Amino acid sequence: MRWVRQVAFAGLVGAGVGAAPLAAQFDAGIPVGSKAPVLVINDLDGKPVDLGAYLGRGPVLIEFWATWCSSCKALLPELARVRKAFGDKVTLIGINVTVNESRERVRRYLRTVDPGFLVLYDESGASTRAYDVPGTSYVVMVDASGTVVYTGTGGDQDLVAAVRKAVQ
Repeated sequence: MRWVRQVAFAGLVGAGVGAAPLAAQFDAGIPVGSKAPVLVINDLDGKPVDLGAYLGRGPVLIEFWATWCSSCKALLPELARVRKAFGDKVTLIGINVTVNESRERVRRYLRTVDPGFLVLYDESGASTRAYDVPGTSYVVMVDASGTVVYTGTGGDQDLVAAVRKAVQ
């Protein structure tokens, strides 16, 4: 139930309702300075993907997203700027939170929109619990040692600056 309330609130923030950023509204989200949890999450084909293959091996940007999330759509140009500025120096992973999503809906979305990240589909909610995700458009930036150096929510995040914190 907590997740549903948070997602509903995230939708209101993404729509411009609510004055404060989501992170300020909830005592949630993995703390900066923490080690990023290493989990196995399935891809869209149901094949397991071990985050340990990425975390602790180089900078990783993780976005918790959904096809219906307006803030996630607003972040697409920012993700493109990250790819242009850093190329393969940073791994981009998008974990679909699967709330009101089916695999086929995500596939249809990806046929028209290229978010530029490895798409994972967290139908068990394991990653949202491990990262204490407050809602969609939640971004976690992890440095090469596996330490969280940035978290943020919303469509107006400066992801290039977040990545710079990890590649210094």
